[in-house]
Amino acid sequence: MTQQILVLPGDGIGPEIVTEAVKVLDALRDRHGLDITTVEGLVGGAAYEAEGHPLPEETLQMARESNAVLLGAVGGPQWEALDRPLRPEQGLLGLRSELELFANLRPAILYPQLAEASTLKPEVVAGLDIIIVRELTGGIYFGQPRGVRTNAAGEREGYNTFVYSESEIRRIGRVAFETARRRGGRLCSVDKANVLEATELWRQVITELHAEYPDVELSHMYVDNAAMQLVREPKQFDVVVTSNMFGDILSDAAAQLTGSIGMLPSASLNADGTGMYEPIHGSAPDIAGQGAANPLATILSVAMMLRHSLGAPALADAVEAAVGRVLDGGLRTPDIHYAGTTRATTAEMGDAVVAELKQ
Repeated sequence: MTQQILVLPGDGIGPEIVTEAVKVLDALRDRHGLDITTVEGLVGGAAYEAEGHPLPEETLQMARESNAVLLGAVGGPQWEALDRPLRPEQGLLGLRSELELFANLRPAILYPQLAEASTLKPEVVAGLDIIIVRELTGGIYFGQPRGVRTNAAGEREGYNTFVYSESEIRRIGRVAFETARRRGGRLCSVDKANVLEATELWRQVITELHAEYPDVELSHMYVDNAAMQLVREPKQFDVVVTSNMFGDILSDAAAQLTGSIGMLPSASLNADGTGMYEPIHGSAPDIAGQGAANPLATILSVAMMLRHSLGAPALADAVEAAVGRVLDGGLRTPDIHYAGTTRATTAEMGDAVVAELKQ
C-alpha cells in the first residue's frame, strides 16, 4: 500500500536541507522499492507570506491525510514583529497540537568519525548514545492562561502556566519506559519537583508507572543537575524523559556533545504511530542560501520516519549506514569540518549519501 509523506520545507535553510532528504526518499523509492508518494505544503513564514497564516487549512488537511510529515525548519527575523498567532513558530506548534504529536524522540549519538568535532574531550563523549523523550503537547508552551497584562502597580508583566495532567504524564511515561526497555534498560526522569508542583506530580506519576516496568531501572534528577551532568558525564544516561520546556533545553545541550546540532534528528509521534520528522536545529537564516547547512540531521530524520511510521526498519538501517560511510570518507559541511577533512556543500553531502544508497 502506497504511503503518503507530506513535505514541508519551511523557512531559512529548510528548503535546502529538505531537498537533500527528498533525494534520499527518491533513491529509496527508485532503487529499494519504498512504496511512497510525496506531496508538498506551506508552513511557517513561507505560509504566512503566501496565505496570511503560518498553518493554512490546506496544509493541516494534507498532514491529517499523510502517514508522515517531513519538516525543514520555521522562523526568521523578518516575522518576529508579527502578532504571536501569526508567527512562523505557531505553525509548528499547531501541527504538534492538531496531530496530537505528544511524544518527541531526540537521539544524541556521537558518530565516532566526529569525535574531534565535539567541544568535549573524546574520552567524555566517545560512544555517546542517549535519547531524550520530550513531552510535546503540554506544559508551559501550551498552558492557559498566558499573556501580557498590566498589574495593580501599573507595570507590564508576562505570565505563562506550567500545567500537566496525570494522563499526560502517564502517556509520555509509557513511551519512555518502552523505549528504555528496548535499549539499555535505564530511564532518568528529569523534573524540578523541589520547587514546581506540576513536576512534583510528574515525579509521583512516573514513580507509580515504574511498577509496570520492573525490568527498567528508574532514577530521578532535577533539571539543573541534569544540565550539568550532561556536560560532566553524559554517558551515564541511556533514556531521559522530561517535560516540554526542559526537553527543549536539554536536547539542544545534548546536541553539542555530538559535535554539531546539524547531526541530530527527531521524531514527534502520536498514539497511532503517525509522526512528524525534523532536524532539531532552527532555520538558521544567517546561512540560508549559502549551501553551508548540514543536511544530515534531516536525512537521519528520514531514517527515523522509516523506522517509526513507515514500517521499514531495514531501510532505516541502510540510511544510517550510508551516512556513516560518507563520514568515513571525510566529507564534512562547515559545522563539522576540521583539519584533514573535505569541506562540502549542502548538496554535495546529500548527493554523497544518495550515492552510497545506490551502491
